[in-house]
Amino acid sequence: MLLFVGLGNPGEKYAKNRHNIGFMAVERLAEDHGFGPWKSKFQGRVSEGRLGTEKVLLLQPETFMNLSGQSVGESIRFYKLAPEDVTVFHDELDLAPGKCRVKQGGGHAGHNGLRSIHQHIGENYRRVRLGIGHPGQKDLVARYVLQDFAKADQPWREALLEGVSNGAAELAQGRHDRFLNAVAQKTSPPQSSTSKPKPAAKAQHEEHTAASNPVEDTRSPLQKLVDKFR
Repeated sequence: MLLFVGLGNPGEKYAKNRHNIGFMAVERLAEDHGFGPWKSKFQGRVSEGRLGTEKVLLLQPETFMNLSGQSVGESIRFYKLAPEDVTVFHDELDLAPGKCRVKQGGGHAGHNGLRSIHQHIGENYRRVRLGIGHPGQKDLVARYVLQDFAKADQPWREALLEGVSNGAAELAQGRHDRFLNAVAQKTSPPQSSTSKPKPAAKAQHEEHTAASNPVEDTRSPLQKLVDKFR
């Protein structure tokens, strides 16, 4: 069994916060992949199902973000799992909105939810870092992550969550490249052939057109001679 943990804060007040994108990710997995009903367990909410051939338990700790490790620790002790069996989905300030990265082990980079998990199970778990962007100033971070996603954020957030869901079976199998490719197909789709050319391409096209269709020189022989010596 694998444990997929989404980080966030419980309650309607926080449901649409940027900090809760981890909650949103596992909710999307449960909905798209036919997981069982959510139940209260391990100081959180859990849902069981399968991703490909792997049995997976989804967990949303309800201990609030700063104490997430309590719920995660209780879960892995009950099922006798190793930290390597745990994948944590969380918001990432250091990634541009809509970007996604996978990381195995390492530090918590100041993320309070990860810090708590480190304290309870160590650092050898996998993280799926979901980019939400940075407000630009350190003193604005706390307010920023506890604000709801703006209306303008909805398209990239939806594309990110859809990509995560599409690639979830690959993630469960440990095929990180294929998982990230599935996310990229939704968050960075190839441009259509009908797209407008970029400025550089457009300029090159115009230059080529001009060369292919030179303007007729209507100057007289005398005028050409005068212009030559100017």
